[in-house]
Amino acid sequence: MLIIAGKLYVPPQERDRWVAAHDEITRTARSQPGCLDLYVSADPLEEGRINLFEQWESEAALQAWRAAANPPPKPQILGASIHKHHISWSEPPF
Repeated sequence: MLIIAGKLYVPPQERDRWVAAHDEITRTARSQPGCLDLYVSADPLEEGRINLFEQWESEAALQAWRAAANPPPKPQILGASIHKHHISWSEPPF
């Protein structure tokens, strides 16, 4: 399993427009084979911050999606911290 998670910063006046521009691609991604979850959301506390999360069954599923995806143009990115995590096992938290 793979998890891609992190945050990026854009000019505050561009954030909500950029998040909304990802509505359709998010719906499409979630319907793809191997996509367990995906979201792009505005952070509730920091203006200009966008939170990203993707969960995929495999690297092959992720790469198949990336080959087919047509993401909206990127805004000016002021900073980012996004990482891909390779998960070997997981369990319920409680």
